[in-house]
Amino acid sequence: MRILDKFSQAAVTTRRIWALSAPYFKSEDKWRARALLTAIILLNLGAVYMLVLNNEWFRLFYDALEKRDQATFWTQLGRFVWIAFAYIVIAVYRAYLTQLLEIRWREWLTKHYLQRWLTGQAFYRLELARFSGTNQADADNPDQRIQEDLNLFTSYTISLSMGILNALVTLASFAGILWALSGAFSFNMGGTEYAIPGFMVWAALLYCIVGSVLTHYIGRSQIGLNFRQQKLEADFRHRLVRVREYSESIALDKGEAVEKQQLDTRFSSVLINYLQLLKAQKNLAWFTNFFGQAAAVFPFIVAAPRFFGGGIQLGELMQIVTAFGRVQDSLSWLVDNYSTIAAWRATTDRLTSFEDAVTRAQQQEAAVLHPETGTDLQASGLSLQLPDGSVLLSNASLNASAGDTVLLQGPSGSGKSTLFRVFSGLWPFARGRVRMPEGAMFIPQRAYFPDGRLRDALAYPESATAYTDEALAQALDDALLPQLKSRLDDEDAWGQKLSGGEQQRLAIARVLLKKPRWIFADEATSALDEPAEKQLYQKLIEQVRQAGGGLVSIAHRPGVAAFHQRRWMLEAAPADNPASHAPKHVLREAAA
Repeated sequence: MRILDKFSQAAVTTRRIWALSAPYFKSEDKWRARALLTAIILLNLGAVYMLVLNNEWFRLFYDALEKRDQATFWTQLGRFVWIAFAYIVIAVYRAYLTQLLEIRWREWLTKHYLQRWLTGQAFYRLELARFSGTNQADADNPDQRIQEDLNLFTSYTISLSMGILNALVTLASFAGILWALSGAFSFNMGGTEYAIPGFMVWAALLYCIVGSVLTHYIGRSQIGLNFRQQKLEADFRHRLVRVREYSESIALDKGEAVEKQQLDTRFSSVLINYLQLLKAQKNLAWFTNFFGQAAAVFPFIVAAPRFFGGGIQLGELMQIVTAFGRVQDSLSWLVDNYSTIAAWRATTDRLTSFEDAVTRAQQQEAAVLHPETGTDLQASGLSLQLPDGSVLLSNASLNASAGDTVLLQGPSGSGKSTLFRVFSGLWPFARGRVRMPEGAMFIPQRAYFPDGRLRDALAYPESATAYTDEALAQALDDALLPQLKSRLDDEDAWGQKLSGGEQQRLAIARVLLKKPRWIFADEATSALDEPAEKQLYQKLIEQVRQAGGGLVSIAHRPGVAAFHQRRWMLEAAPADNPASHAPKHVLREAAA
């Protein structure tokens, strides 16, 4: 049963690798991909043919040396020049076209996975699944999967596949030569004479089978260790990026010691796993080096009796040794490439698990409650859950009409921001019916600003060319950022350069620039002083009233209530229902 299970696992792995590899060669770029692959295969075949010619050259050249035949010696040297030149040309173009195919394939895979990752908000659902504790192993560090793993996958896949093709063609080319040259091995057993034709071919085959089996059992732990190494390296890199992104907050909290401890802990994990991997590689290196050194003298030992007995000349001996080396190298392909195969297998496992995670995230899109389009905000029979199945709300109803300004309040963790996610069509754990007004914009608790020009950060995600300089400057003025009007073309990391209050004002400037009908603001002024908060809320309310829409806000600060006519409250549900599926909160309308 264990053997059947291994074959079944191997079949599944093969199908998954094929699913990763095949799409590029069936894509819109398929003809160029296939042409490059065909050219590389032909060049590999040409390289093997040059090795066959070189093997024949060895016999003629060493025979000339043994006979002291000067004319043949110089003739063979001249022949070697063009054989070597042809091989060099083939080798150069083979390397060039291989690298070209690698980068073209990587380009296509990168665009393909970026498209999949960013389609249907899969990137958001992957992070949601990871931080909610589900599918964590499948979804970690998508940036590393797309940037590094795809690069390694294309490089390893082409080099290994061309390597095994080379090994098979070389084996087919030199096995016949070695068979003809090695002759038969005769021995007597029980008075009967036995002869084994092509003895050195069988010797090479047996030698390499034993070596391959031992290599697998010695080196198989490297697959898991390589997989874990890539994950730990990515986690360490991610933590370093977090320190860079939150450098000011860490410095203000004097959290350097804590971050140093966290980084040391993550790097210690990297180091421990790497040392384990190093030990596994050392154990394999002991065997592979012994295997290679023994293979260097093995054909001399086997062929020596015939040479000293006068059965073959020096040229034939060298041809036998060279042919045996080619056959042995071909049959030892697994031994020589096991560490690379282990790294490739780990990379492939990470990519296939990422592919599975993205597929699940995109399938989850069908389960998302997508709001219908209407003129007002309405919800009925609305139920909200957390990823762990806990029920936040059950059978809730709400409505807001044009001209309304509504404040949504409740204790932390009651589901206020989650309700906004439902309105935006992000939350996959909701049921019911929602109608969202057209022309709505959300101001999140922490807005995103891409690095680059300020005008691009302000207009995001639209192109800044859609707005005049006057409109951009007016939006900054209205959001109390007149000092930034002269910096529209400055490039910077605005999410780090600006203070918390400036970032909130820039997010509001973006809304005032785009003039939506409805605005959903989640703690949009929590970092502002009260006079600035009052001015900006007046601007937001003026904007939605001119557009014929409404405003819904989340805020804890009591002063924000003055800017709203209505108030929705998320309150703890009565404790008289102990059922595990009972909602934790209820939604009711309170006096403004």
